[in-house]
Order: sequence, then C-alpha cells, then structure tokens
Amino acid sequence: MRTLPLSQGHDALFRTLPERLALVALCGAYIQGPISKLADFPGAVDEIAYFGLRPSALFAIAVIAFELAASGMVVAGVGRRAAALALAAFTLAATMLALRFWEMEPGTARQMTADAFFEHLGLVGAFVIVAGLDRPARFKREDVP
Repeated sequence: MRTLPLSQGHDALFRTLPERLALVALCGAYIQGPISKLADFPGAVDEIAYFGLRPSALFAIAVIAFELAASGMVVAGVGRRAAALALAAFTLAATMLALRFWEMEPGTARQMTADAFFEHLGLVGAFVIVAGLDRPARFKREDVP
C-alpha cells in the first residue's frame, strides 16, 4: 500500500469554488449567528441566560468566538476535521438544550420546533460527513483490495 504525498493533502476534496460555497452555506448559521450576537450583545446574553447558562456574558463570548473560529476553520480547511466534529457536537448539544419539542403541547409551535430539531440533526450529519471526507488520504483507490 502506498500513501499519497503531502502535496496532495486532504484539502484537495474542497478546492473548487462550488465546494467552498457549499462549506460557506453549511457554516452560514455559525457565521450569521455570532454577527447577530455581536450586533446585540445584551440580547445574546439574555438568550444564553434563558437556557440557564451562567455566567451568561462569558458563555455568550465563548459561543461567539467558537462559532466564528470553527466555521472559519471548516471553510478555510485549517483543522477542518476537528472543527467540523466540534460544530457537530456543539450543534447536537444546543439542539438538545433548545429544541425540546417533546416537552411541548401538541400544535403548530411544537411542529415547528420539531422541524427545527430535525433540521439541526441534518446539520450534525453534514458536519460528520465533512469530517469524514477530510480524513488524510492514505491509499490510492487501486491500492485497496
């Protein structure tokens, strides 16, 4: 079995413009969200406090920094695998905390929350796929039996 030279690194999977744009789209909520939080920081602190996280201002700063840094890493291809897995874990945790549709009364609000819950699970899956595709290439296809 032969390995690929380092010049053919794992970022080769995401070098075309459409692929980069797809990564920007995937990370869109993690780019727009922190910008909105920065534009209304007191609102961001209130949102964090609503979910019982204290100290809320510190959590808000951490979330803003994390979302911007991790989404930037995914789009740029720097530590993409780790950043994609971190965003998957963050999204899963935030989804379980914020979108607890099963605790709601039946009706439109519950259905909309359930829809958002499963959309977020789709994001988790997409980040896991990006992380899997970003594994370093170790074998040429013809080397695999």
